[in-house]
Parts: sequence; structure tokens; C-alpha cells
Amino acid sequence: MAAAGKKIVIFGATGRTGLSTLAQAIKAGYKVTVLIRDPARLPAELQPTRVLVGDVLKPSDVDQVVSGQDAVIVLLGTGNDLSPTTVMSEGTKNIVAAMKAHGVGKVVACTSGDKPLTGDYKLSLDAPGGPGSSRVISKDDLGHFMLRCVDTDEFDGHSVYLSGQYS
Repeated sequence: MAAAGKKIVIFGATGRTGLSTLAQAIKAGYKVTVLIRDPARLPAELQPTRVLVGDVLKPSDVDQVVSGQDAVIVLLGTGNDLSPTTVMSEGTKNIVAAMKAHGVGKVVACTSGDKPLTGDYKLSLDAPGGPGSSRVISKDDLGHFMLRCVDTDEFDGHSVYLSGQYS
């Protein structure tokens, strides 16, 4: 990955996929900013460049962290809470508005499952699956792919479907 000096913000950084993506981004040398509601959920061993305590539902908080970024990674989710929420829809609306306001043209967004990092996953563009594919992707493999997307335009404008084979 060509991370050297690239500034990214990760939304959803304290969730399962977010923590994996954050760890990989820090290790790869990205300058990572996170917007988190609860600083206690950020492990001490994961120290992004910048931490803002706030809420994705507050446009001013989102605006602060998007300003000056090269790319945005959106990993918003509800964890195991299946009650009605607008966090993903309203949060994403605020993120897109801030990106437009600050001229940030790169966004990578997804939700995921939970399997180990293998780096060995299939992807297909604009159509799900194919022979031997599944609907399963690990949080670690997804984080790996999200960071890969930050550094290439290969997948821009496409719906990308990832799948892995895990034992």
C-alpha cells in the first residue's frame, strides 16, 4: 500500500471492522483521524494521528474531521443492536456533505462479517459473486481491501463484492 503521508478519516473506527482497519492503517503509515463517541472503546495500543470525540449525526463534528483529508473510510454499523436507527443513513449524509464542502473525492464504505485476515479473497465488480464465491468476508480482509481502495482508482465507480473461503 502507498500510505506514506496519506491522510484518511475512519468513521466507525471502534467497531469490529473499524478496529481492524484502524490497526492496519496505522501499521501501514497512514495519518489516521477518527471520530468516536466513546474514547474508552479505543484500545490504548491503537493511537491514530488525531482523535475527535463527537458524533457522526452532528454535521459540525463530521466537518471537522473530514477537512484536510485525502480519503474517507465509512464503516458505520449498529453491531448487534437491531433497533431502528438513522446512524448509517444520516451519518453518511453528513459525511458526503462534508466531503463535498472540503473537496474530498475518495470514499470507501462497507459493512462486514467476522473471519480472520487471509489476504486471499475474491472480488467481482458490479455483479455479486460467481462460481465458488460466498457472501462471507472477514473484518480483517475487508479492512485490508478498504485500505487498498484508498490507494487506487481501480474500483472507483464500481460496486465491489468480496468473498472469502474460511474454514
